[in-house]
Amino acid sequence: MTILFHRRRLGAALAAAFAVLIASSAFAQAPSDKVLRIIAAGVPGGTIDVVSRLLADGLQKELNQPVIVEAKPGAGGALAVNDLMQAPHDGNTVLVAVNSLVSEIPHVVKLRFDMFKEVKPLAELARGGLVLVGSPSLPAKNLPELIAYVKANPGKVNYASYSAGTLSHVMGLQLNKAAGIDLSHVGYKGSTPGLTDVMGGHVPLMFDAMTTSVPLIRAGKIKPFAVSLPQRSPNLPDVPTFTELGYPQLEALAWMGLWVTPDLPAATQTRLREATLKVLAQPATRERLKEISLDVGQPRTPDAMAQSLRADYERVGAVLKSINFKPE
Repeated sequence: MTILFHRRRLGAALAAAFAVLIASSAFAQAPSDKVLRIIAAGVPGGTIDVVSRLLADGLQKELNQPVIVEAKPGAGGALAVNDLMQAPHDGNTVLVAVNSLVSEIPHVVKLRFDMFKEVKPLAELARGGLVLVGSPSLPAKNLPELIAYVKANPGKVNYASYSAGTLSHVMGLQLNKAAGIDLSHVGYKGSTPGLTDVMGGHVPLMFDAMTTSVPLIRAGKIKPFAVSLPQRSPNLPDVPTFTELGYPQLEALAWMGLWVTPDLPAATQTRLREATLKVLAQPATRERLKEISLDVGQPRTPDAMAQSLRADYERVGAVLKSINFKPE
C-alpha cells in the first residue's frame, strides 16, 4: 500500500514536471507579433544590407517573429548607432555593422557619444580582410616587385583608400614604414570611386575590402598583391598574405557583427545571440556568405570581441597620431 502510494506520488510529480517543461518550450517558441528591426549601417544593396537580410531570414524562423531590415548609411555607421540609441531598448531593435564602427570611426569623425559605451557586439556574423590591388598597367607582378618599383619611383606612386582614417588608409601607412617606401595617400568616399580610378590607371594602388575587389580581380580588371588575413583566403587562394611575405604588421581582420545597447537584459542578449549562432551554422548561410567573398563569423564571446575592438582602436589611433591625423 505504502509503495503504491509513493509510486503514485512519484508519477504525479514527473507528470507535473513534464507539463512544466512542455509549457516552457511552447512559451520559448511562441510566435511574437512584435517586429524585430535590424538597422543595417550601410547603403541599400550593399554588403552590410545583404548580410542583414540573410540574417533576417534566418532569425524570422529561429525566433518565430517578423523581422525587417532598414538600411541606414552615413557617418561611417554613426547615424545607425544614433537610431539604435533612440529606439526602445527592449531587444526589438538591433544593429548590423562592421567593426570599424568602434575601432576606426571615432578617430575619423567627431562624435557626441562614446562608441564603446553605446554599443556592444553580440555575435560575429562574417569576416574578411583587405587586399592590396593595383591597376593592370602596373609593371609589378608581385609585392616584392611592387616595393622595388615604388623605391625606384620615389614620391610618384599613390594609393587609394575608401575613406581617410580607416583601415584602408592605415594599412598604406603601415606598409610605408615596414617596407621603407613613400606611397602617397588619396582618400575617396567609398570603394567604388576608388576602384574606378584604379581600373582606369589614375591611381595605381588601393587597399580595399575583398567583397568589392574579388569580382574585379576575377574579371581581370585589377590585380592583387597580398591579403591582410592570417591565412590565405579561399576566395583568393593564389594570393599570399602580407605575413607570408614578411610583413606581419599588416595582418588585419575586418568583421561584421550584430550589435545591441549594453543595457539590454542579459536574457534577451542570450536569446538573440543563440538564435544568431544557429543561423550562422546553417550551410545555406555559409554558402551565401562565400558567394559575396566573406567567411562565416567565428563564435567568439562578446567579451573577446570587445577586447579585439579595443586593441584595434589603440593600434589605428597610434598610426594616425604619427601623421597628426585629425577627425573631421
